[in-house]
Amino acid sequence: MADLTEKIENEIIRAKGFVFTPSDKIATREKIASMIDHTLLSPDATNSQIEKLCAEAVKYAFHSVCVNPINIPLASKILSGTNVKIASVVAFPFGATSPSIKASETRWVIEHGADEIDMVINIGALKDERYEDVYADVKAVVEAAQNKIVKVIIETALLNFKQKVAACVISKEAGAHFVKTSTGYSKGGATAEDVALMKYVVGDKMEVKASGGIHSFEDALRMFRAGATRIGASHSVEIVTK
Repeated sequence: MADLTEKIENEIIRAKGFVFTPSDKIATREKIASMIDHTLLSPDATNSQIEKLCAEAVKYAFHSVCVNPINIPLASKILSGTNVKIASVVAFPFGATSPSIKASETRWVIEHGADEIDMVINIGALKDERYEDVYADVKAVVEAAQNKIVKVIIETALLNFKQKVAACVISKEAGAHFVKTSTGYSKGGATAEDVALMKYVVGDKMEVKASGGIHSFEDALRMFRAGATRIGASHSVEIVTK
């Protein structure tokens, strides 16, 4: 896929001119709350914890809850008739499975009530510069998602500058809606600098979700000012109340 490689190489050259200049935009706690995917992805999450997560999402008017696939049916039942969306992760947290398996998982979570998909990219293929494989990986999920929102987790803590740019270009070319910083299960989470770089690369065609290590309103505001329009957090209640 020569055109894809050329687009990536051209964007890497352009992005070398990127300068991190966060804005001074103001956001209320209500604004931040409307951007939050209230998240519980622990492998030992119980039904009572999912019920609490959903109740908090309704109470504080969070955008969505983000849960593991097995918890989608329960969350869907609880949140029926509310304005809270349901997001599910796919190939979480490593992304190390085939495009067909990711597509199958995507179809399953949609069938059981998911409104949005947060997929983990094939990180090893990206680092090998097997761009066609990465593209096929993301495209399989986008097609299986049936026009529902797809967020591509690129795991920025594991990537260098060139790889971050390449991941964003591929996600855009594959038709995803967001690029997302982190799973929260790697060696680092979101930084404002990474959020701003990702937004610089994807421009107006995509949005950026900051996730991983966001524990306070100040953290969330920093990501918003860097260009994030969605926040993934498990400390959501503290973010909007303290």
